[in-house]
Amino acid sequence: MNKCLHILQGKVTLIGCGGVTSGEDAYKKIRSGATLVQLYTALAYGGPALIPRIKAELAECLERDGFKSVQEAVGADFKPLKA
Repeated sequence: MNKCLHILQGKVTLIGCGGVTSGEDAYKKIRSGATLVQLYTALAYGGPALIPRIKAELAECLERDGFKSVQEAVGADFKPLKA
């Protein structure tokens, strides 16, 4: 995702998908630059109860790292590519 962020420079919305089964998984994708996170397989297996759990875990991650909103965390791990 870092390479995509560098090339696209925020011109395209990045969607983090694949392997999202927890708030921590979603948080990692957000910090990598995703502004949206897709749940599919985990939702199919976990059902609707999965969503409040992931939201609560994501809120804990944000608070732990001092972010007041998801938007503040988007791209937090972005590292400029070496020339």
